[in-house]
Amino acid sequence: MKKLVENLKNIWKVEELRKRILLTLGLILVYRVGSFIIIPGVDYTALSAAQARGDQNALETLLSLFSGGGFTNASVMALGIMPYISASIIMQLLGMAIPAVQKMQNEGESGRKQINNYTRILTIIICALQAPSYLTLYVQNKGAMPVDASSFWWAQTILVLVAGSMFAVWLGERITEKGIGNGISLLITVGILSRLPESFIAEIGMNKSNLILIVLEIIAFMLVVLLTILIVQGVRKIPLNTAKRIVGARAVEEQGARNYLPIKVNASGVMPIIFAQAIMTIPMMAFSTMVASEGNFIQRALGDIYGISYNLLLALLIIVFTYFYTAIMINPRKIADDLKRSGGFIPGIRPGEETAEYIDTLVSRITFPGSLFLAVIAILPAIAKQAGVNDAFAMFFGGTSILIMVGVVLDTLQQIESYLLNRHMDGLMEGTRIKGRRSQNELSGF
Repeated sequence: MKKLVENLKNIWKVEELRKRILLTLGLILVYRVGSFIIIPGVDYTALSAAQARGDQNALETLLSLFSGGGFTNASVMALGIMPYISASIIMQLLGMAIPAVQKMQNEGESGRKQINNYTRILTIIICALQAPSYLTLYVQNKGAMPVDASSFWWAQTILVLVAGSMFAVWLGERITEKGIGNGISLLITVGILSRLPESFIAEIGMNKSNLILIVLEIIAFMLVVLLTILIVQGVRKIPLNTAKRIVGARAVEEQGARNYLPIKVNASGVMPIIFAQAIMTIPMMAFSTMVASEGNFIQRALGDIYGISYNLLLALLIIVFTYFYTAIMINPRKIADDLKRSGGFIPGIRPGEETAEYIDTLVSRITFPGSLFLAVIAILPAIAKQAGVNDAFAMFFGGTSILIMVGVVLDTLQQIESYLLNRHMDGLMEGTRIKGRRSQNELSGF
């Protein structure tokens, strides 16, 4: 406890870090307040009555989790950050198929700005398409639509939903630039964490006569968190030697130093499961308007997020996106060229093409178990649901929620620790360090 108090004092002493944290907290508060501002004209009483009856399907529960309750509240930020995530996915895919987009990706900062602008435009288009569907499939079905809903009301409400989603994106970008970073992911994390207390209380109320089961669920949840931390922080260190060099005017040769090239087991982070989850919502929303029947195979297969077909397809998408995003994040040929220019080499491997092939093979090998773990984590909520856990709390046993929470919390702690260490202060935890921040014997810049 004493160490924790000292760390908090050190954080408060660093003026730049203090301002960034306060700004981040302020923007998060604005986002949370926006999640409770109801769309003008919507009957919130009808929505509350529908929630009290339990009239909420699995898709609505999932979307509500990402938006921090804004979806089920019919707030001005009901669409949340997901349209921006969908737009980012599309731009990433276009970068593989269209040379012009790929050229922008390789143009550095100027290309990144152009891609961001196109992503924002695409986000507006997606929001404009999703807003009418949201009003029809959710608000109207819950009986919360205004009785005299005119064309003008529809137009202004669609504009409000689009503006609310873009405002959430703007808040995320401000947190990234002016706050402690990871703005978009941090907003999603805050939305997820805001649902955890309510879900846990509901689980206790459902099993209040069986305290042993509650304890076992808590232990299982902690084990899942620990395993997630292990895979998120897992690193494969490739030994490197730097070439001999001449030091000083006396031309003294210095023996090459041993360094490490760290390759993360889960180099893609939380993005594959976010991408896969975003894509899986498309068929779920498309077929939600169809009449349920025994012959409607697609609706029955993909309409239940706890079903076998849905989870198998989700796991497959996660594995594919893990390889896809890892290929974007890690370029073996570029790493090999940088090593060759700096005079570094992997012992027993020739510089250049052979080094690139070695790194590519190693990345492929460690990405496979990492992708399988992400896929297993993604289907854990379905397993928890089959074990008797309620829908809301089962979401926290795996899937997107646990990966986002662990990944974003670790990244945020890493950012804070970096500020402290740069000012020669102790890290956040005595005797340890948050992995991800490279030690002195590891190469930087790769």
